[in-house]
Amino acid sequence: MSKVARVLFDEAHREAWTIRPEVARAIQPSHPEDSSYARAAAALQARDFAVAVHAGGPLTSEALAGADVLVIAHPSDPRWERTVPSDHPPRLSDAELDAVEAFVRGGGGLLLLAEEEQEKYDNNLAELAARFGVRVNSETVSDYARYRAAPSWVLADLDGGAGGLDVLAGVREACFYRATTLAVDGGPARVLARASASASAPGAPLLAVREHGAGRVAVIADSDLFGDDCLADGDHEALWLNLLYWLAGPAFAQAEPRPASPAAADPHWAALKEHTDALRLLQEPDGSVRDGTGAGPHVDAMAAAIAALAGHFPHQADYLDAVIADLRAWAGGGFARPDFTRSLELFRPERDRRDGAEHLVVFPMYLQNASRDTRFEALIVRVPWPEWLAELERTRYDNAKFVPVTFVDTTAGYDSECAVLFPETVAVAGRPVNNFGGIFCDREAARFRRVVSRAAELLKLNLPPDAAALLASERLSLDAYMLWDLVHDRAHSHGDLPFDPFMIRQRSPYWMYSLEELRCDLTAFGEAVRLEREGLRFARHVQYAILFDRLFRFPITGTRVRNYDGLGGQLLFAYLHKHGFVHWTDNRLTIEWERVTDGVAALREAVEELYRAGIDRSKVAHWVAAHELVSTYVTPTTASQWVRGSRPLSDESDPRAWIDLVCEDEFPLSMFYLQLKAKMEPAGAAAA
Repeated sequence: MSKVARVLFDEAHREAWTIRPEVARAIQPSHPEDSSYARAAAALQARDFAVAVHAGGPLTSEALAGADVLVIAHPSDPRWERTVPSDHPPRLSDAELDAVEAFVRGGGGLLLLAEEEQEKYDNNLAELAARFGVRVNSETVSDYARYRAAPSWVLADLDGGAGGLDVLAGVREACFYRATTLAVDGGPARVLARASASASAPGAPLLAVREHGAGRVAVIADSDLFGDDCLADGDHEALWLNLLYWLAGPAFAQAEPRPASPAAADPHWAALKEHTDALRLLQEPDGSVRDGTGAGPHVDAMAAAIAALAGHFPHQADYLDAVIADLRAWAGGGFARPDFTRSLELFRPERDRRDGAEHLVVFPMYLQNASRDTRFEALIVRVPWPEWLAELERTRYDNAKFVPVTFVDTTAGYDSECAVLFPETVAVAGRPVNNFGGIFCDREAARFRRVVSRAAELLKLNLPPDAAALLASERLSLDAYMLWDLVHDRAHSHGDLPFDPFMIRQRSPYWMYSLEELRCDLTAFGEAVRLEREGLRFARHVQYAILFDRLFRFPITGTRVRNYDGLGGQLLFAYLHKHGFVHWTDNRLTIEWERVTDGVAALREAVEELYRAGIDRSKVAHWVAAHELVSTYVTPTTASQWVRGSRPLSDESDPRAWIDLVCEDEFPLSMFYLQLKAKMEPAGAAAA
């Protein structure tokens, strides 16, 4: 999986901790866990972090250049602790202190792990912390009342703050061992953990965080907290991961480098765009050109440009030849309604799913967002197909037609919110072939980041740091959408299904489409939970993406005319709210992260039970049952004729008559979503 943030552990200043197992064994042969942060490092590597060791030399700007977070874990004079071997003393030089401070000010993260009786270890970690407004005291805090009657174990009082980014998400217990105390010199520092009222230093800070320049700092009064011996205690691992995701926040927000495209840089591509855009201005709604005299030169130029670009796309030779032939046949036929059946049959991107492979796409297409108007478009797309995704498709989620794509460059018509490239969008005389399904994961991911970030801010959502990283990261959100779309797309053909699972050729009440799309998303969510439990930690991002997009984007996007995706989001929110998995209190939205997966699973079971029972019902009875499931949680319009006791029809022989009873907005938005939509739209965050 992609590693977006880089964590550097300093082991050049006689630290008492190491992430290298062989060094830990050399330090503590009888019990290496007492000197090891190997498990903490492994927990990072299992997620979105690359981990490295700074084993020698001073901490200079050059040494820190490849890092996003620096960890300094309890340097010590060897008289007091067994330490990593090093030629450097535990004290950082003035130049090193300056380099570390500059690293943080420039956007780096810094984690300082102190210890009891801090002064005796002859390091200057306290001097470094003081540069960020945190004072490290030199004492030992004890608490005889709270933890196993062992005074050196100090069970902390935790305070994650009210709303917004929650560094303590999923953390209910943290126990400090032989800790010192901290003091915060005012300013923007936040204390996340304190000694209890029964401790020897009542209420003293034990963990403090703050921002400094563009970077972030965390200071902890105990270095044992995340050692191999203690990481599994309480919620220490969750706290460790939260802190590192928070510290690495600026790294996740960095833009992804975009590979150069020789095809897009070719002047013939610019010519193809120019003439395609000019031709589309001449087209009638059905794609024809009434007076073909002006279209001919553009068609000739397009054909010449495609032929010149073909060398960049040798895997598409047959298709590009067919496109040129279809263009010339269209011109030769008097520019009537275009029919590109032959070239569509030869456009087979699903046969060449290679990571980074590019495809040239030239077709007369229906305009995006449900329009039937036809215009010519030209695109260069790139296929992201990393090995991890290829393996999941090959071994677990077989989906031969699924093609994730990203934009390289396009003509003007694709400047929209449309995120699909389907055969059904191409103008053909008959029924289009169904060879592939292209999903623009980069557009979906960008829209997700934009809309959900704004919604989370407005709602003061208790956002876990790894979810905040997902909302900031182009790479993580793109990968999450690729995996989500792979499983979702496959789910349409698996389970207890109607005869046409995609419902393309069925005329049904729009809530049936809503339940089908929601069923596939709930299936993808459940698979992501399973993958995470099996060790694919990245799958947690897929859960966040599904939950957030369904809750915050779908309900407020688009018109209210039979908005089936919007209704699916309304149903998910209403179900979770009614059963206590989410709370809207004091104008803040709180999600119970430890339980919310159970709520999603319960709704999935209810939808799947509806499907299982549907095979034994009539069509209309099935529609009625589906309406009753939705209306249990989402209140239908007061004008609804589908509510029990208000149905004017009893004859099921003509289902079309029942469809005529459906109101265009059968399930209006709740007060919650109406207000959210009003707040989102001025910023353009909920664009259709």
